[in-house]
Formats: sequence, structure tokens, C-alpha cells
Amino acid sequence: MPGTVKAKSIEQETLAVQPGYGFLNVGVYRHPHAVRFAVYKVVKRVLDVLFAFIALVILSPVFLIVAILIKIDSPGPVLFKQERVGKDGKIFKILKFRSMTVDNDILDSSCSDKYTRIGKAIRRTSIDELPQLINVLAGQMSFVGPRPWVVEYWTNMNLEERERGKVLPGITGLAQVKGRNGISIFEKIEYDLKYVRNYSLWQDIKILFMTVLTVFAGDGVDAGKEGVRDDIQELKAR
Repeated sequence: MPGTVKAKSIEQETLAVQPGYGFLNVGVYRHPHAVRFAVYKVVKRVLDVLFAFIALVILSPVFLIVAILIKIDSPGPVLFKQERVGKDGKIFKILKFRSMTVDNDILDSSCSDKYTRIGKAIRRTSIDELPQLINVLAGQMSFVGPRPWVVEYWTNMNLEERERGKVLPGITGLAQVKGRNGISIFEKIEYDLKYVRNYSLWQDIKILFMTVLTVFAGDGVDAGKEGVRDDIQELKAR
């Protein structure tokens, strides 16, 4: 595989795709499908905003109940915020319902993950992901797309792998319905690239339906800090 890209600093980073490189170059219309991709992005964004708003209204009682249970269960904020890499390598703060104790650090391997009682339940059912509807409304995420990973993943990806950043990250994605955390980091990247290179609204719809089945099955829900650490080490070791 190509060597890893060493970042000067994450703030200075972008997708790092040179003009003419990659499957799309929408800005200068160098790809024959660039116009189709531009239309796809606009339609998808309109649908994201519409359905995110409707979902937030309908699920507002769930948000309230979960927030109360989290506050009762353990000290700390209701929402967990973490820096993730979004479209074109831009950093944003992803929102989740807090499922762990406040002193838990996902990158600290010195101790096991510390899930709260309510945290285990909302993690298993993926309810902890619901606040990302706010990220969707803010234009930082989409319903469907490659998952937004922590910064350490991005800084150890090569140019081809960073092609997954050509689109907004998603609440769910092809890699999630094809194995979630039960597959290797390189398989996840391969599925992400397959999604990006075969973009279509029909693909997004299929992934959403497959996500429902995956959530009910509860397969590969959480890799935990060991999984994250191992993934990063695999990327570095190439």
C-alpha cells in the first residue's frame, strides 16, 4: 500500500487531493459525472435537512427521557462531544448521548472502557447516536456516508484512502451495514471508497434499510478503545 501521509498539523490539512486526482473534481468539472454528482449533493442535502428536522421533532420526547436518565445515572454532561474529521478533512465536534463516565478517554488504553448503566443500553440500541441529527442540520454530517473517525485515523491515511472524505460523513454508512466493528480497518476503508465511488440516492436508501436490520441484530456494536487503538496501529504499521 502507499505510504502514510504525515500531517504537519490537523488544522492545516485538507483532503490533499491534487487537481485532476481522484474520481471527482467537481470544482473544475473535470469528471464527466461531475454535474450529476453536484445535483446528487443538492438533493441529498435538502432531504437530510427535511428528515433531520422531522426526526428531531418526533423524537424530542425520546431526547428528553434519555437526557433525564443520563443525569440520574451518573454525574456529567448529557452530551458527549469529540473532534472528528469531516468532509475535506475539516474538523468538527460530533455529538452523542454520553454513554461512558466523564473520566473515560477512548485513546487511553491503561484501563477498560467505563460504560454507565444507561450508557450500555443506549450504546447497544444506537440511541446514543441520535444527537447527530443536530450535526446533520448543521451541515457537518449526512444520514448516510462514511463514518467520521477520530483525527488519528485521518493523519495516518494515504491520499487514496482520504478520498472517503469527498462526501459528508454519515450517521450510518456502507461499512456499518457490512460488518460495523466486526471487520478490519482496511475493509472499512474499502467499503467507504466503494460507497463514494458509486454514489446514488438508491444506494443511500438501501443502506438506511440495512441499518435498521443491523441495529436490531446488534452486530459489531462497539470496538471500544482497544479497537480504536488497534486500528490506528494497523494504519501506522504499513
